[in-house]
Amino acid sequence: MFVVVGVSGGIAAYKTVQVVRALVTNGHEVHVVPTEDALRFVGTATWEAISRHPVTTSVHDDVAEVRHVALGTQADLVIVAPATANTLAKMAAGISDNLLGVTILATTAPVVVAPAMHTAMWDHAATQANIATLRERGVHVVGPADGPLTGGDSGPGRMVEPDEIVAAALAAVDEQTTDAGAPHDRDDLRDLDGLRAVVSAGGTREPIDPVRYLGNRSSGRQGVAVAVAAADRGARAHLVAAHVDDGVLGDAERHPGITIERAGTAAELDTAVRAAASEADVVVMAAAVADFSVPEVSDVKIRKEDGTITLDLVETPDILAGLVERRRPGQTIVGFAAETADSDDELRERGVRKRARKGVDLLTVNRVGWQQGFEATENAALFIDGTDEVVAEASGSKRAVADALWDAVRRLR
Repeated sequence: MFVVVGVSGGIAAYKTVQVVRALVTNGHEVHVVPTEDALRFVGTATWEAISRHPVTTSVHDDVAEVRHVALGTQADLVIVAPATANTLAKMAAGISDNLLGVTILATTAPVVVAPAMHTAMWDHAATQANIATLRERGVHVVGPADGPLTGGDSGPGRMVEPDEIVAAALAAVDEQTTDAGAPHDRDDLRDLDGLRAVVSAGGTREPIDPVRYLGNRSSGRQGVAVAVAAADRGARAHLVAAHVDDGVLGDAERHPGITIERAGTAAELDTAVRAAASEADVVVMAAAVADFSVPEVSDVKIRKEDGTITLDLVETPDILAGLVERRRPGQTIVGFAAETADSDDELRERGVRKRARKGVDLLTVNRVGWQQGFEATENAALFIDGTDEVVAEASGSKRAVADALWDAVRRLR
């Protein structure tokens, strides 16, 4: 995929290096278009080394190839990160006084912006009006996050983390591709209208003492994507979120069709999901539940000088099995299985065994490893139904996997 990454002049430009790196690592062709001010924060040499392409800020370079138009017309995706108040204002007004502005005007590809500025600038009526204008034109806005800012202040205006930007950008491409041709035209099709869905997301944390815990690497992205996809397609979604990475809940928090409840431990997650499931049509257990906890949590920090310690572990509640046992008539229950496997056949067999053991209607199986599944922006999954057949497969962004899951649920129901 041909990706243009625009960089405007803000300190958050250092984070955009990781955005470019992630895209290049995933096999995309990335062209960086910085503004002159952006190069005051991260220099040309860095952008060229990371993107593996020459970088310019001028519309007067490569005139014979009409580079200032070619970048926009060739792009499959345009990302602007950071998007300063100045750049957002220029985009809203259609001003094209630099290479980035011209590129944005020349493209028909999805445009994703990641705002970054001081809270006072973000809250200003002019900025909010510009954001509203861009949204109306179809520009995807990711963030800003609420947190520490340069200079010691804190509040909304912090650029979201690179992996969230990449995830949102890839989801925007998936959405446009789907709209253009089709399994779902999500602007028109609300095929889950009226459905009541409960979705769990994130990883539980089982405390050992006031400092330490047993947990896992789940970022929560897949579960949140499942909830957002359901709500986008007309469902009323109740999202029960355990620990999730910073910024991951952003789209869900802003979605009018989603309510969010937080849970920390497996026991808390069990209580929350059980209560919410009592009135749900579909329950999707996408959370990564820690399998073990300690029987007694220390009230004080366990220290090295206390000597070598041994932890006794007990199993946490089997939330999925409990949901199946207590299911309402007509309720559909979907489980997730994150597995390490040496082959696709082994992955499928592990999924078949787990589906039968849990008794769920549909099991989503994905391979995990040091670079797969957890903490990644993309995923690949198999969907196994009650006949132990693989009824669908999906790969790509976690939103794409989420939509494939809901397609499978619709067929089951």
